[in-house]
Amino acid sequence: MVAITLPDGSVRSFDGPVTGTTVAASIGAGLAKAALAIRIGEDMKDLEAIIDRDVKLSIVTAKDADALELLRHDAAHVMAEAVKELYPETQVTIGPAIENGFYYDFSRATPFTPDDLVKIEQRMHEIVDRDEKIVREEWERDAAVKFFEGMGEKYKAEIIAGIPADQPIGLYRQGAFIDLCRGPHLPTTKKLGHAFKLMKVAGAYWRGDSKNEMLQRIYGTAWFDQKQLDAYLLMLEEAEKRDHRRLGREMNLFHQQEEAVGSVFWHPKGWTLWRTVESYMRRRLEKNDYQEVKTPQMLDRALWEASGHWDKFQANMFTVHTQDDRTLAIKPMNCPCHVQIFKTGITSYRDLPLRMAEFGSCHRYEPSGAMHGIMRVRAFTQDDAHIFCTPDQITSETIAFCELLKDVYADFGFTDVKVKFSDRPALRAGSDEVWDKAEKALLEASAAAGIETILNPGEGAFYGPKLEFVLRDAIGRDWQCGTLQVDFVLPDRLDAHYIGEDGAKHPPVMLHRAILGSFERFLGILIEHHAGRFPMWLAPVQVVIATITNEADDYAKAVLARLKAAGIRAELDLRNEKINYKVREHSLAKVPVMLVVGKKEAENQSVALRTLGGANQEILALEDAIVKIASDSTPPSA
Repeated sequence: MVAITLPDGSVRSFDGPVTGTTVAASIGAGLAKAALAIRIGEDMKDLEAIIDRDVKLSIVTAKDADALELLRHDAAHVMAEAVKELYPETQVTIGPAIENGFYYDFSRATPFTPDDLVKIEQRMHEIVDRDEKIVREEWERDAAVKFFEGMGEKYKAEIIAGIPADQPIGLYRQGAFIDLCRGPHLPTTKKLGHAFKLMKVAGAYWRGDSKNEMLQRIYGTAWFDQKQLDAYLLMLEEAEKRDHRRLGREMNLFHQQEEAVGSVFWHPKGWTLWRTVESYMRRRLEKNDYQEVKTPQMLDRALWEASGHWDKFQANMFTVHTQDDRTLAIKPMNCPCHVQIFKTGITSYRDLPLRMAEFGSCHRYEPSGAMHGIMRVRAFTQDDAHIFCTPDQITSETIAFCELLKDVYADFGFTDVKVKFSDRPALRAGSDEVWDKAEKALLEASAAAGIETILNPGEGAFYGPKLEFVLRDAIGRDWQCGTLQVDFVLPDRLDAHYIGEDGAKHPPVMLHRAILGSFERFLGILIEHHAGRFPMWLAPVQVVIATITNEADDYAKAVLARLKAAGIRAELDLRNEKINYKVREHSLAKVPVMLVVGKKEAENQSVALRTLGGANQEILALEDAIVKIASDSTPPSA
């Protein structure tokens, strides 16, 4: 007898070994039709997997959160099958599901073209309609290696040869196509459906190593129905319109060039945006009792060795070898520097918490293929801060930080925020006892702050667990920005102490925290979130005064002076152009307000106020317009 316990607690008994298909059918015909796989404990398995013992089991359908990954994994296999049918000389390598889709890497002498993608996608639809059964087979390793070598699939053979000889090899067969895979998979190709699309071809090195052959990676996306696919494609279309690189050019905010790879040239308007954000953050920090500091850009490698960063991050550090035979590293992060300031005086427990902030300029070597506009760069500035506190202060400081972070995000227009809890990574500093203490402290503090967390296993920093704050933007994309890390390790490694109530020395707890993260990346996110149409307080140019006739030039200059005196960022447009041309041009530049003036406005000491996107204009007395604009331009933290 095999007893199957279902999620509702009911038990179904079977005379002998049974499959998920049979279990689903015993519950109901509707569930049997919707079933895609089974879950036993935390493991998802094929629907046809044999169950020969008593287990707790659930049936996976399209409604399950992780079913989409299963679907996309199958889409990758169906794509590989289509490629092999159309281009038999191609070798298949690796093809996983990824966020929002899937890819497969192929080795082929001839580059894939856009027309090839159309053919491959059409063949995928045909394979779905064939309703090919997907069957798992277990092979002995050496037999599998020989099989794939015989097919000319050297990459698959290499992967399999790296698996221990005593481990069974899982292969999945659908039609004439067979592939190495751990699974699970859908029961048939028909279950994939037709809501998929191939997106692009890119280059990718075999096993991610630039010394190896360059392969061709075909990306695709797959969803459970056409409505979801259409929504995703619409989001991509909107994302292209909002691309910060395009808007950065159109709005004259910044540029990048080959002579400074991974760095940003900020133009006057872009730097105004930067300074506006920085001033806002500085006011927030001052109100929350942070002390701002500034630390050196280059430090001797001895400090990075003592902190543990040299062993972990050396490959990502820019270094300088001096004439006096010293190796200096351009700092990739600020934390060891802040510890040095903490150590300069004897600190009492009465002085804690000490909140130390820095808009710290950092440099990290990012591979050229990983960089993306100003979102991923090599030279960046962090809104970094470290809170030195006692263990008893972790909870109160976490609560205060989370409240500050939530307010800041709301001011920038982000109200949908989720939080991930990242626990200990495989490579880490500190004992398991220290990690147990740090993880427990951060989880308890999160609960006290009213935060619900999603486990992100193994993604903590090497010195402590962390919270990752993920923002959702206007078109539904997620961006990880803020972090909070509990660190019992680094202060002790760097010999930082305070005098406790007992008169003895104790290493402080160090809370590493950031809200924006990288300024460059956050500004890129802001540009795309607002599509360049910043709220009035953020706009680099808040008002343009445009003349209808040259007779109003002197009045326009007087209006500009009055606006600047009121602290409003304004510009003049006195060009001899038609007013409709000026309005259109400044609308494309995303200027929030235009004040149009002519002979009549000059005589009446008035302005015609037009807001970005508005169809009408409002005639206001100049003083009333200035009061209104000044009110609308006031930063939230002012």
